[in-house]
Amino acid sequence: MYLENLSCASPTSGQAKEPEPISYVTLQEQRCVLSWFQGWTATQKERFLQDLLGKAVPGKVCTLLDSLSSLQVKDHLPNIFECQLRLWNQWFESWGEEERNHFLHILEERDPVFVAQFYSSVAGTAGRD
Repeated sequence: MYLENLSCASPTSGQAKEPEPISYVTLQEQRCVLSWFQGWTATQKERFLQDLLGKAVPGKVCTLLDSLSSLQVKDHLPNIFECQLRLWNQWFESWGEEERNHFLHILEERDPVFVAQFYSSVAGTAGRD
């Protein structure tokens, strides 16, 4: 995953690299996720945070049990939030590094406390195997 390469610092290799343009489709996907995010409850945002952490530092967060629980056969239809997370996962997997960084940047503009919690959680995984 590319989120592990996120940095607030400017590139140090002499000349700054121009970011690749974000496609129209990706922008629409990101706007959708941000719109959903604003309507989510605190519990749903926590679930999204755990999903985001699993993408940023795969194998270092206790998401394996979450992943296994999602494989269980359910006797009910998925709710809207579960469908939104499925779309989020599909879209995220199709985004490049610049697009993923862009998403995190615009999420930070909308909810800086959430993104600060994300960065703090990522930092808390340092040194874990």
